[in-house]
Amino acid sequence: MNGRGLLSAIAVAALCASMAAQQPISPAPAGGGQGILSSTPPLRIYIRAGLKTHGPGQHDYPQYLADWSKVLTERGAVVDGSLHFPTAAEIANTDVIVMYKGDAGGMNADEKATLEAYLKRGGGLVSLHDTLCGPDPDYYSTIVGGAKKHGQTNFTLEAEVPYTIVDTSSAIMQGLSDFTIKDEAFFLMTWAKAPEIHVLATATIASTPSAKGHEGEKVPQIWTYERTLDGGQPYRAFVWMQGHNYSNFTDARIQPMLLRGIAWAGKRPVDALMTVRPQRGRGTAPAAPGEGRGRG
Repeated sequence: MNGRGLLSAIAVAALCASMAAQQPISPAPAGGGQGILSSTPPLRIYIRAGLKTHGPGQHDYPQYLADWSKVLTERGAVVDGSLHFPTAAEIANTDVIVMYKGDAGGMNADEKATLEAYLKRGGGLVSLHDTLCGPDPDYYSTIVGGAKKHGQTNFTLEAEVPYTIVDTSSAIMQGLSDFTIKDEAFFLMTWAKAPEIHVLATATIASTPSAKGHEGEKVPQIWTYERTLDGGQPYRAFVWMQGHNYSNFTDARIQPMLLRGIAWAGKRPVDALMTVRPQRGRGTAPAAPGEGRGRG
């Protein structure tokens, strides 16, 4: 290299060094390089679903597992799930179990032990529709706050469910005033006594053949429940008694409430799942669950 070339190279190197010194160093993005910085770890959710038990558009547990795995993942959660009772290993790192399965209160001794160990470390529960049914409501009511006995005539079938919002100050119920959906309500409930549930909304039982003698009764349909099992950490449960008609999961009033309830049960801020987060390789917002696809 001649003298003029050497001087030029020195000048370029000096200029680059000067620019680098003036350029602030950006922190490395969190979340695997997706560019979203957050001090809060993602909510880890396990969806416990079951086999479909009713006709088209009703009790579609497998469809819920598919749809809400996507809904929750798009909102930053880490989601797993199955159609079987989870093993201890499957929920070892879970923050909240979302349950949509008929008669989930029916558990053998090993399953009860697995669930109670999970609750003792403070894991949360969300119970949807007939998840709260089982053969031993006295026991299961102490897990989710209220339970229904399997096989008992204790349902309105498809009918109007007119909600009265009892706790208008609840963050889970924010923005909601009294409204009505078409679904199914239960009325012969076994309630936990110590502690008792915290009622978020009640409904007046419709006059249907299966509800004869109970029409007009006001029964809690949405509630929270907080308990500490012996020797454990406090845990939270959120219950929405409806979900008979699968379309209600996409209702513009119901879906945000469920998202807030799941976050609350997982001990996160209630708005933790309210924002759809951009994902690499996608430039458009996701479709609502069930949108553009048939039901079955």
